[in-house]
Amino acid sequence: MHQYLYLIPALPLLGFVVLSVAGRHLHKTVIAWTGAGTVCASALITIVLGIEFFRNAPASGAYTQVLWRWFSAGRLSVPVSLAVDALTLVFIFVITFIGALIHIYSTAFMRKDRDYARFFASMNLFVCSMLLLVMADNLVLLYLGWEGVGLCSYLLIGFWYETPANCHAANKAFYITRIGDTAMIIGLFLLFRELGTLHIPSILEQAPKHFETGDTTITLIALLLLAGGMGKSAQLPLQTWLPDAMAGPSPVSALIHAATMVTAGVYLIARMHTLFTLSPVSMSTVAVIGAITLFVAGCSAMVQTDIKRILAYSTISQIGYMFLALGVGAWGAAIFHFFTHAFFKALLFLAAGAVIEALHHEHNIFKMGGLKNSMRVVFLTFLAGAASLAALPLVTAGFFSKDPILWYAWSAENGNTFLWILAIAGAFITAFYSTRLMLVVFWGERKTPVGERTGKWMTAPLIILAIASVAAGWIEWPHNLIHFTLLSDHLQQVLPAVVLKQDLPSEFIFQGIAVLVTFAGLYTGYVLYYSNKTILEGWRRSAAMQAVRSFLLKGWEFDALYNTLFVQPFLFVTRINKKDVFDRLYTGIAQANININRLLSLTQNGSLRWYIAGVLLGILFIITMQLL
Repeated sequence: MHQYLYLIPALPLLGFVVLSVAGRHLHKTVIAWTGAGTVCASALITIVLGIEFFRNAPASGAYTQVLWRWFSAGRLSVPVSLAVDALTLVFIFVITFIGALIHIYSTAFMRKDRDYARFFASMNLFVCSMLLLVMADNLVLLYLGWEGVGLCSYLLIGFWYETPANCHAANKAFYITRIGDTAMIIGLFLLFRELGTLHIPSILEQAPKHFETGDTTITLIALLLLAGGMGKSAQLPLQTWLPDAMAGPSPVSALIHAATMVTAGVYLIARMHTLFTLSPVSMSTVAVIGAITLFVAGCSAMVQTDIKRILAYSTISQIGYMFLALGVGAWGAAIFHFFTHAFFKALLFLAAGAVIEALHHEHNIFKMGGLKNSMRVVFLTFLAGAASLAALPLVTAGFFSKDPILWYAWSAENGNTFLWILAIAGAFITAFYSTRLMLVVFWGERKTPVGERTGKWMTAPLIILAIASVAAGWIEWPHNLIHFTLLSDHLQQVLPAVVLKQDLPSEFIFQGIAVLVTFAGLYTGYVLYYSNKTILEGWRRSAAMQAVRSFLLKGWEFDALYNTLFVQPFLFVTRINKKDVFDRLYTGIAQANININRLLSLTQNGSLRWYIAGVLLGILFIITMQLL
């Protein structure tokens, strides 16, 4: 099966080409089969490939396939070549399997949209780009996929381009991620200068021999790559684009937040782990950025009123947990949380889309309410996703993947008290806003009438994702409870094991604290939004509490800060520079052309006598010149 590696990204690419060229002439049923069918076929190939990999892993640790030579320039020779190892296999399974479910859901969700073909063409290209990113065995091809997902995010966030706010959100995502992308390409240039190659296995092999631990150059390279990851994965301070990305259709939000773009930074750091381990400064930076981001984004999620923005801030926060795990050297724990998060976050976005669609495109959770009986399947599946997000102990995938991160934030060699406190505070906050979301949307009085019921093509993916949101965590149990570590055993072929401190207290103590904090968050949400709402009424009358709420609602005012620090100074300079000498030169050239045009236009005044006189004068001039 490994000889067909190319089909995994090629099939979605084929769907994109067909729908781009002929989509407007195809029936919607054909469009749906083309868009969803190609991704489903990639998922089936990936599953078969994974079974083969587990049964008979290659001696080299990876399946490779060289398709053709892309280009050669001096010492740089770049082939179009693919590689699938244990790490890549996890990512392509998530991308194709969850991507297939999202595409199936979209066939019904987007059915009434006039740009049905354009939507699936963009979604197919998105999946293809992400697959290319994770399957590339060289950083040039990886960067092509990296930029591809950036382009597709622009196309899909601004899909409903008739609304100016959607275009603004798409532009914002494109601009902010360009900051990280520029830093990343500089890091690739430095890597090539130092090692003479951008072939990933060669880099991972040569780097420990070429660089000393803590070397300034490797630290700079790692930080530049980190900046690229921060942009794509919406980590502080490049996180402001993601909440606005909710302007796109709900399936787009699910695809961006669960299976594709925002996990690109996690993949990049994990893939280039050797470079980061050579730089303790960059490892600490990754951990601190992740810890601060998970706390900051979690606080903002607590006060949002738009159901999709709550989930958007939640995504930023959960990816912060992944960055925290990467930074403390718990590589397997980061990938495990990526794996479980993909299921429950895709579920939450798709279920939110079903709610929004049924309530006539209403996004405000305080205009919902009372939906648990009228939308039973959506309620139960949303409950599974919210419980997993809150890390409900022992019964949800989110618990099994978040628990080791909380433990390693303290116990790993790079862990410390500061990281653990932020991580445990984030656990409380996550449980709180998950409870708030469930109670406000599904309990209480119904404020908006329910319209069209959710069809089977939308509910079937929700049910599958709900099952996975509970059961996906069972592949990796806390080692002090049950020694069953299927994912860690799989990933140890590629990623190093976490290094723990000496003389640690019992892990049961930390697990007990985490469980108590989670239940405290659940109980706090229950009290404030169900059993004793008078407390909230008192807070609403407090000017200080309202000021704090407004600050968090606006994402800690990062947009206003960047507007003050960067946008306004830039506009000030452009106003000063509006009429500089170069502008005057070009304006003069344009004005001269206008004046010449006016003079020449006098010869075309429509008077026959002037035309004849002009011809005669021309003949006399020519004869005179001949006589001279």
